[in-house]
Formats: sequence, C-alpha cells, structure tokens
Amino acid sequence: MVNQTSGVLYGLGVGPGDPELLTLKAVRLLNECAVVAYPAPETGAGLAWEIAKPHLSASPEVLPLRLPISVDPFPAQQAYDDATESLATRLASGKSVAVLCEGDPLFYGSFMYFLERLSGSFRIEVVPGVSSPMACAAALGWPLVAHNELLTVLPGPLPEAELESRLQAPGVFVLMKVGRHFTKLRDLLNRCDLADDACYVEHATRPDQRVLPLDEVDPETVPYFSMILARRA
Repeated sequence: MVNQTSGVLYGLGVGPGDPELLTLKAVRLLNECAVVAYPAPETGAGLAWEIAKPHLSASPEVLPLRLPISVDPFPAQQAYDDATESLATRLASGKSVAVLCEGDPLFYGSFMYFLERLSGSFRIEVVPGVSSPMACAAALGWPLVAHNELLTVLPGPLPEAELESRLQAPGVFVLMKVGRHFTKLRDLLNRCDLADDACYVEHATRPDQRVLPLDEVDPETVPYFSMILARRA
C-alpha cells in the first residue's frame, strides 16, 4: 500500500546533454525536493548531475547512486537494491526525492528500475525529458518520421542476425548504444544498402557534439553516447 504521508519520488528527465533542454517542471522540482539523487559511476559525478547542476539554486541533500555498468546482472542488481534502500529511507522520513535521469526516465532510463521496486510503496511522478533520438534528429536537421513512416529503435548490442533481419523492413532506424559495436553496425548497414544515407551523431546537444557520415567515423573513438540514424524508403 502506498504511504500517503511519505515524500514523493520524482523521476526527472534532464535531456541528452544541453542544460537548456530541461523542462520548466524539471527545474522547479529540482529546486523543491529535499534530496536530489542521480546515477553515477563508481567514482566521480554522473552526466545527469552535470546537466542539471547549473539550474540548482536550492541546497538539497545530494545523493549519488553508484550504479556500475556490468554484463553480470548480479552486481548491478545489488547496486540497484542498495540504491533503492537509500531512496526508500528518505521517502519514508517524509522527504521528497528527485532522481535525475539522462534523456527520458522511461526510455532506456535507469529510473525504471526504481519505479519497479518502489511503485507499490510510495507516490511516484515521472517528468519526461528530451530523448536522444529527437536530439540527434535535431542535430542533423533530419525529419525523424513523417506521414505513415515506421520508427524502429535498435540497441547496438543485439545479435547481428536479429539486427540484419529488422533492418530489412521499410521505415526509419535509430541505432543506439553504438560505442564498441560501431564496426558491426556499419557493416550491417552496408549489407542492407542503408549506409549511403545514414548519419552518425555523438554527444548530441553537448559542446563536443559531432555529426559525420559513416565512412568518416574512426571506430576506435566512438563513445557510448552515439547514435546512427538511417532510412529505408
């Protein structure tokens, strides 16, 4: 049963990187909550915190949530369990908590794991944010979808055979989580006759944003925050 006397858990989408892309609602809640939490690597600050920090005018408790990225689910699950306990303790004491999330909280966002764990016990509100496909399309000046086009979002780590099968369909393709999978994805797009009109974007909306055709991308330098957009007529 939801505790009506507890604090509220807010999932705040902070967008892809440019601090000016936070919504007015996200900025208001950022400064109203007693606690501001954010996903962070095992050491140092996280990108979500760097995006939101310029808007912070209050003095909340700042709570980094150390969430390592691992192919082994067990350490990651334990990290989410520990972070959830930290959030629950503060919510139960009556403090409202803003959890920052890059892009949109429910589009490949870490906030969904807290939503699953806490939705039966506390009041939760999700504030949408600008997601990376929209940011990359804007950076390219490239209509994402028009009329009755279909949009397919494909994570780069998917098996090659599954990616190739899905790339045969008509419509627009958003290839996310490119990073170390760039060479595989570039070769697939070539085999599927999609490479010529495909575009690569990294760090969309940030000062170090780059937009390149696929054949000019150095696979050794592709960051995790990169994306390829392609279209099949």
